[in-house]
Amino acid sequence: MPPPNRPTQHPHRVMLHNEIHARPPEALTAPLAIAHIVMLADAAGREASRAHVAALLRDHHLALPDAQTTHLRMDLGVFRIRWELHTEFVSWTFMVPTPVEAFGERDPTSAIDAVPREWLAALPGQCLCSLNLWVLPTHQFGSGSLVKHVLHEDTLVASTVADGHGELYTDFAIHADGFSRMVLLAGGMTPRRLGRLVQRLLEIETYRMAALLGLPAARDAANVLAFAERELADAIRTANRDAEPALLDRLTRLAGQVESQYAATHSRFSASSAYFELVDRRIQDIAESRLAGMQTIREFMDRRLTPARSTCEWATRRQDALSQRVSRMSNLLRTRVEIEQQQSSQALLTTMNQRQDLQLKLQSTVEGLSVAAITYYIVGLVSYLAKGAQKPGWPLSPETTAAVAIPVVAFGVWWSLRRLHRRMFRAH
Repeated sequence: MPPPNRPTQHPHRVMLHNEIHARPPEALTAPLAIAHIVMLADAAGREASRAHVAALLRDHHLALPDAQTTHLRMDLGVFRIRWELHTEFVSWTFMVPTPVEAFGERDPTSAIDAVPREWLAALPGQCLCSLNLWVLPTHQFGSGSLVKHVLHEDTLVASTVADGHGELYTDFAIHADGFSRMVLLAGGMTPRRLGRLVQRLLEIETYRMAALLGLPAARDAANVLAFAERELADAIRTANRDAEPALLDRLTRLAGQVESQYAATHSRFSASSAYFELVDRRIQDIAESRLAGMQTIREFMDRRLTPARSTCEWATRRQDALSQRVSRMSNLLRTRVEIEQQQSSQALLTTMNQRQDLQLKLQSTVEGLSVAAITYYIVGLVSYLAKGAQKPGWPLSPETTAAVAIPVVAFGVWWSLRRLHRRMFRAH
C-alpha cells in the first residue's frame, strides 16, 4: 500500500515515466570502431535473442537480463555490446577502440573481429542490416584517403554534421565483408553529443532498411491488384440482366480477394510509412550541411528512397480505390437486383389482386346461387307446412303460400349472408 500521504499510484506509472529514458545514447570517445547488425525476427526469434545475449553475458560472468529487459549495454572487456529489442527486429551494436593508424594501406579493422565467431554466426533471425562505422577524432583524413582505402568513389556521399562539428562519409554500398560503411570525422564534439550523433546515424541505416521491407510487398501487391482490376473491368463489361446472380457472386469473391490481400499487406505498408518518417527525422537530427561538390545524405535519400516510398503509398491508395470500386459495383448490382425483385413482387401482387377480384366475383355468383338454393329448400318446407295446415284451417293453398313466402325467404337469406360477411370482415 502507498504511504498515507501519497495518492494511489497507477500500475504503469514507473514504466511510463522511465520510457523517456529508454535506449539513451552512450557517451563515446574517438577513435572508435562500431559494428551494427540488425536481425529481423518474429516473436520466437526475439525471445531467442534474449537467451542468446544471456549466453554471452554468462560466459563473461555478468548479470543476465530478465524477461522484461528490452535493451542493455555491457562492457565485456574486449568490446562493448549494446542490445535492443524492437517490435520487428533486434539490433546488436559492438564497439571497440581503434587506432588511427588502422586507416592505412588496407581496410581498417572492424569491431566485429572482436566478437566470438561461433556466437556471432548463431544470432537468431535474418540479417537485415550490417554496418561498420568508424569514428575518428581528427579531420586529417580527407575524402581522398577515405575513398582510396574505405569507400567507393563513384557512390560517395558526404556532408558536414552536428552543425559543422563533424564530417560524415559513406557510399551506401555493401562491401566484400557483407557490411556497409560509414566514416565519421568527429572533430571536437563532446562525448555525449558524439554518442547522440552516432546513435542517429545507426538509426538512419536501420530504419532505412526496415522501411524498404514494404517495397517487395508493394510489388507483389501490384500483380494481385492488376489481376483484380482486370477481373472487375471484365465483370462490368460482360454484365447483363440474365447473369446478375452469377455476376454478384463473382464480385463477392473478388471483394474477398481484395480484402484478404489488403489485410495481408496493410500492416507492412503502415510500418514502412512510419519507418520512412523516422528516417526523415533522424536525418534532420544530424543537422547536416553540404560539403563542396558532394551530395548530402538528405539529397541521396530523397532521390533514392522517394520512388520506393511512392510505390508503397501508391499500392496502399490502389488497394483502397479498388476496394471502393468493387464495393460500389456490388452495391449497384445489389440495388439493381433488389429493384428487379421489387418489380417482380409488384407484378405478383398485381396478379394476386386480379385473382382475388375474380374470386370475389365468383364468390358473389356463388352467393347468388346459394341464396336461390336455400330459398328453394326453405320454400319447399313452407309448402309442406301449408299442406299440413289446411286441415286445421289454413286459408291459403300450398301453392299460394309458397309463392308468398318466396320473396320473404329470399330477402331473409340474403340479409343473413350479408350480416355474416360483415362480421367476418370486422374480425380480420
